[in-house]
Amino acid sequence: MDRSHCPLPPKPASRPDRASILTRIRLARRSIFAAQPARLYRAWMAELRTPFYSSFFINQPDLVETVLVGRPQDFPKSPIIQKTLARLLGQSVFVTNGEVWRAQRRIIDPAFEGGRLRDSFPAMVAAAEAAVARLRQHPAGSPVEAEALAAHLAADVIFRTLFSTPITDSEAELVYRDFQTYQRSQPLMTWPDLLRLPAWVPRYQPRRARRAAAEIRQRLARLIAARAAQIAAGIAPDDLATKLMTTSDPQTGLTFSQAEMVDQVAVFFLAGHETAASALAWALYLVALDPSVQDRMVQEIAQVAAKGAPGFADLGRLAFVRDVFRETLRLYPPVPMMVRETTRTEVLRDRTAAPGSLCIISPWYIQRHQRLWPDPDRFDPTRWSLPETRACMRDAYLPFSMGPRVCPGAGFAMIEGVLMLAMLLGAFRFAPIAGREPVPVAHLTVRARDGIWLQVEPR
Repeated sequence: MDRSHCPLPPKPASRPDRASILTRIRLARRSIFAAQPARLYRAWMAELRTPFYSSFFINQPDLVETVLVGRPQDFPKSPIIQKTLARLLGQSVFVTNGEVWRAQRRIIDPAFEGGRLRDSFPAMVAAAEAAVARLRQHPAGSPVEAEALAAHLAADVIFRTLFSTPITDSEAELVYRDFQTYQRSQPLMTWPDLLRLPAWVPRYQPRRARRAAAEIRQRLARLIAARAAQIAAGIAPDDLATKLMTTSDPQTGLTFSQAEMVDQVAVFFLAGHETAASALAWALYLVALDPSVQDRMVQEIAQVAAKGAPGFADLGRLAFVRDVFRETLRLYPPVPMMVRETTRTEVLRDRTAAPGSLCIISPWYIQRHQRLWPDPDRFDPTRWSLPETRACMRDAYLPFSMGPRVCPGAGFAMIEGVLMLAMLLGAFRFAPIAGREPVPVAHLTVRARDGIWLQVEPR
């Protein structure tokens, strides 16, 4: 299908190629994208040198596979990112390496097996129905901020699937506020880490970021303590939280302590709330931008779910809705960059990377790469039905990472995304607002600088 008549969705500006180190740092505080050169959209690899370390942005598919799939033990997660996120994520599966990480995955992975996804589906439907009901109460004709809408819905899904309880409006507002505050005030790298200074040297943490992380973790600690009491009393519901707290490592027999559960649930909130909210908000904007795509989605939804919400078995028939969500994840991957570190001297293409060099694999740049994807900046869900896209999907599509560290909730996220789009599009028509085009910025996840504002009308 020729889509050249459709407007290109927003893309952030890149920095000048020869910007100084200080300029890059200043731009990175604004957004990770703003600090990167435009050549990353076409280069197989780019080396960025600083006085402290070298970074290698790797876009070449076979090198990406080496780092993430072939030899992941030689490219562990960078301790620079680990230390930065410690206040929020502690020693969770998102930041650990080696045997600690493997033990955590042995407990976590069973919670996301196929049967568990089916069991969680009614909770997702209930959260979507609640979102539709809230949106029906919105004043007619007034703009809706899609990120806030998606964040409330994503938080409700997390509460219902993890803790078998819906989130209250006030709780949803607090979760959205705290994660937004943390993202926008917490730098991803600090000077002591960049200079490789010892651990006893203080790391600057903005007060707002410290407070937001502490409030998130305190809220989670209260939920986990209450669940531990229910488990002890034999009255705990059979949900994800109970599964995670009672599953033991098959090799050691150990289970997560309450303190360790706070770390892990913080990751699920980051992965299940922040990334889901990011993807859904951008998906709503993209379909608002293209009425023909929206109309085709609505036709498919009406055929599949003529009698109400789609059932679990119906999701496979929502093929075009799924392709819209895939295309959203390609253009706006919620986690824009993954940072690994070399443990020994490596030869990357024709460059030598010393031990301690950063290897950055960016779904944002790989999935918009001019030598890997045809017309890479265009929103085109129909590309997913073309045979030539299969190679791109295999080699250059990694919104959930790949290899041993692939996101354990990837299947959960795809089911959630398709269901939420189907429920919202089945009930409302979304349209862009002139003069309020969102500007993508990247911190921990890809968000819009001033929100994503849409016009919403009941169908």
